[in-house]
Amino acid sequence: MIVRPRPNLLAILFTLRGSILPQVAPTVLGLAAFACLVVAAEQRWPEAFPVTAGIGPFTLIGLALSIFLSFRNNACYERWWEARKLWGGLIVEARGLARTLNALLPGPGEDALRRTALRRVAGFTHGLHARLREADEAAAVLPWLPPGTEAGTLCPTDAALTGLSADLAEGMRQGALSDVLFGILERKIADLSAIQAACERIRTTPLPFAYTLLLYRTAWLYCLFLPVGLSGSLGWATPAAVALVAYTFFGLDALGDELEEPFGTDPNDLPLDAMLRTVEAIVLDALGEPVPEPLRPENFLLR
Repeated sequence: MIVRPRPNLLAILFTLRGSILPQVAPTVLGLAAFACLVVAAEQRWPEAFPVTAGIGPFTLIGLALSIFLSFRNNACYERWWEARKLWGGLIVEARGLARTLNALLPGPGEDALRRTALRRVAGFTHGLHARLREADEAAAVLPWLPPGTEAGTLCPTDAALTGLSADLAEGMRQGALSDVLFGILERKIADLSAIQAACERIRTTPLPFAYTLLLYRTAWLYCLFLPVGLSGSLGWATPAAVALVAYTFFGLDALGDELEEPFGTDPNDLPLDAMLRTVEAIVLDALGEPVPEPLRPENFLLR
């Protein structure tokens, strides 16, 4: 995620870090070159352009396309913001579990259970991070599990929560926890499982392809026909106008693609690494172990 102060005019004009321009530049330049060809053809063979449509029809179509594009970008941003709220909720639940486990299991005889439970919370978070970014989930979970414990094959992230519930249930049977306290902790574990399921829903359910295809086709057709309507009145200023319109439409489309998949590694995706480090610090602090430094933006990019 790009983290930087509000830019001044010079930065607005020339900043590329975090901008969508590098992605859409080939499309914008290609359409501007096509507009140059249309203008040159009209001036070289004016008899081939006996009727000029003018800007009126393109204004109406552009307005409809802008509204349609805003609907798609709002839907993509809603996915991005929901994902951010889910990881914020995960941090809240991790803090709550760390605080509760330290309060409920303070005795020397309960230290092993407390430490194991806290490390499983960290293992769950590492596994979810790896699962959402299609990394090695088992390898991410395993270092946080008790020695000799397997990470699981179907879903190591969920297996970490299963092991946490089993450890707490064993503590209840041994008298370290009452059934009421076990129920309180189990509700927090259920909340973590719900966060995982919601993140998986966002990760595996993209916007309908037909929706994106319709928008992409319409934007291309609009920008291809736009020079025909503008060349008669703007002349050689037509390529600049077409480039500006193409940058707006295809830039918003590319930005929507990034926001649609908020768990990736694009510049405008969520900083999962930084939030993972936050949970790791919570757990290690509760365990009394050295806490790593929070991740900082590098060249305005927070991973």
